[in-house]
Amino acid sequence: MQRERNDKNGRAEDPRNQFKINRRIKSHTVRLVGDNIEQQGVYSLDEALRLAESLEMDLVEISPNADPPVCKIIEFQKFIYQQKRRQKEMKANATKVVVKEIRFGPNTDEHDFNFKLKHAEKFLQEGAKVKAFVFFKGRSILFKEQGEILLLKFADALEEVGKVEQLPKLEGKRMTLFISPRKK
Repeated sequence: MQRERNDKNGRAEDPRNQFKINRRIKSHTVRLVGDNIEQQGVYSLDEALRLAESLEMDLVEISPNADPPVCKIIEFQKFIYQQKRRQKEMKANATKVVVKEIRFGPNTDEHDFNFKLKHAEKFLQEGAKVKAFVFFKGRSILFKEQGEILLLKFADALEEVGKVEQLPKLEGKRMTLFISPRKK
């Protein structure tokens, strides 16, 4: 059974410091849930603690905002392990957004444009977002209309595989366009 230890300031030390266990639970009544309880329901805190002690386990508050708070009789280390594993699974299942960048100059010729267009098409089919930008060096900022036309032509050519997320926008010496893949 997990025993609570106090540090020099009187605070209970537990690995996550976010769950209340045993005597740290403040409510007078608790709702017990779990596999090792024959009759789940509302118990007084003393009764729930006695039950946990008889099973040589801990009383862990899993939902403090409920009325009454929901508690589970389980070994605290096992509970912490399950929480970590659940968070790790959620993180693994989260979709990761990949952003591929494609760079143009304001005077990009047709061959280079088509070459980069094919790459962008491949990226969108793989499920990645595309960030296309025209980079203006020195006095080439005078051709910002030309850069905007180039990006709009690029977005138009990718209309079948992607949708424009953000229209061309000038930020400093870069004009940027975001395209995300279409759902299949």
